[in-house]
Amino acid sequence: MRVAVCVSGRGSNLIALLDRLESSPAAAVVLVLTDRADAPALARARERGVATVVLRDYRDAAAWLGPLGEVQTELLVLAGFLKLVPAEVVQAFRGRIINLHPALLPQFGGPGMYGRRVHEAVLASGTRESGATVHLVTEEYDRGVILAQARVPVLPDDSPETLAARVQAVEHRLLPAVVLEAARVGRPVPLSTPLELTP
Repeated sequence: MRVAVCVSGRGSNLIALLDRLESSPAAAVVLVLTDRADAPALARARERGVATVVLRDYRDAAAWLGPLGEVQTELLVLAGFLKLVPAEVVQAFRGRIINLHPALLPQFGGPGMYGRRVHEAVLASGTRESGATVHLVTEEYDRGVILAQARVPVLPDDSPETLAARVQAVEHRLLPAVVLEAARVGRPVPLSTPLELTP
């Protein structure tokens, strides 16, 4: 399965995915897109020999669809991409575009809920559990069908940083598992067996 990954920042989940797929004949990352020319993930992708594209205007669907078509993308993965994907791109990849979110949806999702803000909201709520979610992408933030989740405890002395680290540890295993399941079946589907993920 030919996978394109869209990122906005450091690319830790991109690296986790590249590492996991390196030993798998089922899927490969063929393109990395970003809306930020200074995203550290670009250098990480280039070091691995993966083609990269900087979206000069992330709202321009043609800027996405051209490169995605050129590499014959079969699965589009949003891994830390913070903007809303153009509706035309969502339509073109309906059922073949997934997002990784650093909380247990449907809670703590929606516009503006990303990064530190998510973990601050989780801590402010008093909930005892957080985690990561992989879901299908629709035209709305964080509203698509949930494919898989991994849970972590929220500890009494947690800060946004310590909680983020615990969530990220399971993200790095959850996202590759969902991508490999998609490659096995031919499209993104809920994981056939729940993952036992602990940070």
